[in-house]
Amino acid sequence: MQFDHEKLDAYRVAIDFVALADGIVEQLPRGRAYLADQLQRAATSIPLNIAEGAGESSPAEKARFYRMAKRSATESAAVFDVANRLSLITSDSYNAGRELLLRIVSMLVNMARRSAK
Repeated sequence: MQFDHEKLDAYRVAIDFVALADGIVEQLPRGRAYLADQLQRAATSIPLNIAEGAGESSPAEKARFYRMAKRSATESAAVFDVANRLSLITSDSYNAGRELLLRIVSMLVNMARRSAK
């Protein structure tokens, strides 16, 4: 038996992103704790909001939570951009994270659109 959110591809990819982000956070220098904290919070917020949305019965509330998850994904992308510009992450990590985030955002846009109808 599964929870509704566990059946969603967006949720599973978001969990993959959390794992990737956690590895990056571990590699950030101590002086960059502000980036580590921001990335952890934004990354974790993605699957949490997807789960909350999946648990809602109201279509408007579902869409609202999926939009919040999307905002957290784009915030994570901005943190990745900053970390990349400051040469704090490898190109491979940057590209892997962006690929996951682009997939997540695309799915969430569609999920919010379908839920709002």
